[in-house]
Amino acid sequence: MIETSAYLEPTDEAGRALFMRNPQGSVVMLNLLRFRETADYAATPELAPDAPISGAAAFERYIAHTLPHLRASGGALLYLGNGGPFLIGPPEERWDLVMLVRQSSLASFMAFASNEAYLAGIGHRAAALEDSRLLPLTDAGTPGTSP
Repeated sequence: MIETSAYLEPTDEAGRALFMRNPQGSVVMLNLLRFRETADYAATPELAPDAPISGAAAFERYIAHTLPHLRASGGALLYLGNGGPFLIGPPEERWDLVMLVRQSSLASFMAFASNEAYLAGIGHRAAALEDSRLLPLTDAGTPGTSP
């Protein structure tokens, strides 16, 4: 059996590397998300519902809380898709949900991610997730379309 660590927050090193990349223009964040069977609100009991809920339900609460702040920052939720087994990839790895979020720039993303009103509900995300991946993407253009 392969032992893996959960990735729920960016490391300082990963944050520095993103800044060093200094992406220009819009950034699309590819999120791969694996939910807990039952949400864990131990770190944020003030956000916990009266009865236990699934990790997926906790993530729905996170999205409902986040969307107004995301839109106010100039960002957009581009796509939500149900995951499943890979066609090409490790058979033991699974992701429950795939999410694409666009921000107009790295600066806009950082302003959004540090907004106090947004952060007030981030405990729903932490309660929901067993593991995650976040990959910042920049436009590579379409081959064969430049003059």
